[in-house]
Amino acid sequence: MKVYFPQWQGSGIGTNIEPGAKAVLNFLNDDDFLEIPLSKIEAGPQGKQLYAINNYEAIVEQLTRFKEILETEQPNILKTIGGDCGLEIVPVSYLNKKYPNLGVIWFDAHADINKPCDSASCNFHGMPLRTLLGEGEPYMNSLLSSTILASQIHYVGLRDIDEPEQLRINEGNIYAPKTLNIPELIQTLKAKEIKHLYLHFDFDCLEPNDYNKTYYQVPNGLKIKDAEECIVRLQEQFEIVGSSVLESITTKTEELAPISKIIKLLMH
Repeated sequence: MKVYFPQWQGSGIGTNIEPGAKAVLNFLNDDDFLEIPLSKIEAGPQGKQLYAINNYEAIVEQLTRFKEILETEQPNILKTIGGDCGLEIVPVSYLNKKYPNLGVIWFDAHADINKPCDSASCNFHGMPLRTLLGEGEPYMNSLLSSTILASQIHYVGLRDIDEPEQLRINEGNIYAPKTLNIPELIQTLKAKEIKHLYLHFDFDCLEPNDYNKTYYQVPNGLKIKDAEECIVRLQEQFEIVGSSVLESITTKTEELAPISKIIKLLMH
C-alpha cells in the first residue's frame, strides 16, 4: 500500500513540509498513492498545545484516520510519502504487530526519542520513537497498534541529540554509531534475528552540501552515495515491509534530482 500523508503539524509551524511532500508525490507521478486527509483543526502559529505537544488535537485526529485506514485495508507492505516524522507511530506500530521484532532503521540527523516533558520545542516530530516505546504521552497510546523495544531501533546519520535523548539511547543500548558501517549494521540486525525492516528516511540525515532542501540542516551528514548503498544492501539482505521519505521541503520537482535515486529505491 502506498500512502501520501503530508502531515506537517508535528513540526510545529511546518514551513513547506506539506508542499514539499506534494513535490515528491508529483515527482513520482504514481496514481497508486492513497492520500490521507489532514485535519482542519487550527494548527501552526494559532495551534493549541495539550500535554506539552503542539497541535495535539490536529495530530491525533489525522493519525486516528491513518490508523483506521490501515486496520481496514490490512496491507502487508507500506510506503509513505510525508510529512513530518511524527506520523511514523502509525505505520511502524502497525507493521510491528504484523511482523514482530521489526527492525526500525532510522535515517535521521535527530534522535526523535524525547518525552513531551523533555522536549524544548514541544513539537511531536521529535517524539515518535519514545511514543513507539510506549513511554510517550499516555493519551496517544490508542494510536499504537503495538509497542517496540529499544533493541529494535537502529540509527543511521544521527548527530543532533538532546541530553534526555542521549540518556535514553545509553540506557537502552540503542544502536547509534557515529559513522555509518554497513557490514556492522547488517551483522547487528542478523545477530538479533531480525528479518523484516522499516526504513524511515528523513532527508536531514544527509550532508547539507549534498542536499539542503530539508526542514533542518545539520552538518557532517551522510553522503548521498553512502545512503543509497546502505538502502540497497539492506534491501538485498532483509525483507523491507515499510519505508518512508520525510521532511524534504523543496516545492520544485527539479530540485529533487540529487535524491531521486533514494526516493525511487524507497517508494517503488
